[in-house]
Order: sequence, then structure tokens, then C-alpha cells
Amino acid sequence: MKVQFTTSNLPFKYPFTISKGTKTHQPALIVQLEHVGYRGIGEAPAIAYYNIPVDKMIADLTAKKMFVEKFAFTEPDRYWHYLHHLFPQNGFLVCALDIAAWDMYGKMKRQPLYKFWTKEVTKMPLTDYTIGIDSIEKMVEKMQEKPWPVYKIKLGTDNDIAIMEALRKHTNAKFRIDANAGWTVDEAMEKINVFKDLDVEFIEQPLAKDDWEGMKRLYNESPLPLFADEACVFEKDVARCEGHFHGINIKLTKCTGITPALRMIADARNRNMQVMVGSMNECSIGSAAIVHLMPLVDYVDVDGPLLLAEDLATGLEYNFGEVALPQNPGLGITSHLFQ
Repeated sequence: MKVQFTTSNLPFKYPFTISKGTKTHQPALIVQLEHVGYRGIGEAPAIAYYNIPVDKMIADLTAKKMFVEKFAFTEPDRYWHYLHHLFPQNGFLVCALDIAAWDMYGKMKRQPLYKFWTKEVTKMPLTDYTIGIDSIEKMVEKMQEKPWPVYKIKLGTDNDIAIMEALRKHTNAKFRIDANAGWTVDEAMEKINVFKDLDVEFIEQPLAKDDWEGMKRLYNESPLPLFADEACVFEKDVARCEGHFHGINIKLTKCTGITPALRMIADARNRNMQVMVGSMNECSIGSAAIVHLMPLVDYVDVDGPLLLAEDLATGLEYNFGEVALPQNPGLGITSHLFQ
């Protein structure tokens, strides 16, 4: 097996602001695996507050490149376990390689990925479109520029209620709110009681990721469903979230790839929890991996290619919240990065 890699730093259409800060570009590592004539591609965006920059991914991959390549590949699950132990401190890199392994495997078996996990596609959730924190006028402008059936609104400011009331005047679309751990318990209760009358579907990560006592109170009192994001990173976190959240938002980059995400979905279902798969501003490479999981989940946030001003692959089709399942083998996308 052979591995290649490159980096990207794609610009956002608008500066992207959440409660943790603002960024104008999304750095990422792109990897390609090749085995017996088949190629697979994967992506891992770098997220500043998780302290795994692209340089760290490159350094770790370069140091152990020989071991990445020497594995006798048969199927992605086994390869993920090998990578998980090879890079115990770099789950982002494991994710990129795991996605590439699944893409390659799908091409070897001549199947689009979703067909490995779904006998029959009976539902496909709509993807939301994210509106980052900005002035009310600018947030309204972004929303009006992109008519969409569901918006994810980033909050965590002193002006959250005014923002939501203003946005509601300009659309009948559903709202989802992501506070990115930006509220206290009392703030959350006050705001959620207002938001329940503004056609909000659910609240994502209202409190700090380690405020389990506060989340237990919110879980018992909130009139809206609560979804874990920062509090649900790895497989072991699903059990902890039960009784504190109504659902979980799985991010492939954080949980270390498609392979553990499939297990997290199954675990959450066994606990009667709802499941969302979210994005970390991946281009169409990482986003395609999310799209193939859509038949398995209740909600999806896979708007990275819509938020970025440029892309590194083609093959994903968006139509007013709907995303078509790619029918070509593997991820079903085309990229010319490694030609």
C-alpha cells in the first residue's frame, strides 16, 4: 500500500464566527491511499481548539509512513484498529486515513459506501445551512442570500434572543441552534424558553462540555431537545451522554473516522437517543463521507462545501437542503489532487 498527502487552506465565503472565535480559511490534510491499483481519498480539517494542526498531522504521518504502508489491507475496520494504535494521540489523522480506506474499499468492491450499511434507503434528512455569529443585519443578509429549509444558527452571545427574534421575521424555515458551549444553565433556560416559540428544532451543546450537573438539570427541564457535540467526541462518551442529552452530534474528524462513527450510531440507537452527523467545514471529500451516513441518522449538518469559496472535489449535489447519495463506488466523488 502507498500513502500520499497534501494540504489545503480553503477560504470561507464569509468569515466564520462561533462562540470560540473567527476564521477566514479552513486548513486541512488530504490523504490518498493506493492498493492493488485502487485509490481512496480522505480529509481531516484542523480545528484550533483541539490542538491538532495540519503540521502535527504531517509530522506524525511522515514519522510512521512506513508502518501506514506496510499493513496488509483487507477491510477498513481492521485498518482502523491498526491506525488507532499507531496514532493514539492523533485521531484527526486516523480519520483522514480511515475515510481514504473506506473510499478505496468501496472501489475494490464496486459499491457506494452507503450500501455497506443500508439495505434500503427509506429516509434522507435535510442538511441545514449554517449562519455564523455576526451583526443581526449581516446574519439576515446571509440567510436571505441562501434560501434554505433549515438553518443552523451559531449563538453564544449577549444578544442571542434579539438575533433569533430578528431572524424569525425573515423566514419560515426551521431553526437549529448551536451554542458551542457558550451558555450557563440559567442563561440556557431563559433563552430556550423563548426559542421554543420560534420554531427551533433543538439546541446543540448549550453548556460547557464538562458541566454534567448543569446538563442533567437542563435535560429534565428543557422544552426543546438537547444534542451533545463537544461533550460527545469518542465512542465512550455516548454512554455518558445518556440521561443528559436527547441526542448526539457525531463529527467524523473528532471521533476518528467512519468506522467508530458507525458504532456510535448503533450505541445511541440502543439507548433510544437521536443521532446527528455534523461537519467541521470539510470540503466535498470529507463531506461525502458524512453524506453516505445520512440514511442512518435523524439530522445532518453537511454544509461545508456550501460555506467554502472553493472545493477540492466534485460529485456532491445539493438542492434546497437535499443531498443526493453518490452512486459511484466508494465516496463517489472525483478529485484530481494526486494525479
